[in-house]
Amino acid sequence: MTLSRKLGIAVLATVIGICGLEIGVSIGVPGVPGVVSEAYAKVGRPLTPVSAAGAARRTARRCATGVYAC
Repeated sequence: MTLSRKLGIAVLATVIGICGLEIGVSIGVPGVPGVVSEAYAKVGRPLTPVSAAGAARRTARRCATGVYAC
């Protein structure tokens, strides 16, 4: 086998492997991890800028340092 043929087989095997992992995630095969993980929004946790607790914490801190006239 020539070097270019070996390289072609390696590239083809890699592409098939990655596609197999992605298909496994999309059809929901348990135990088969995907290449790209899912994103989870964490809005509403106390340290996120959108949460009420985060807004209250920042307002209290800014009032204490004199940024706002509270």
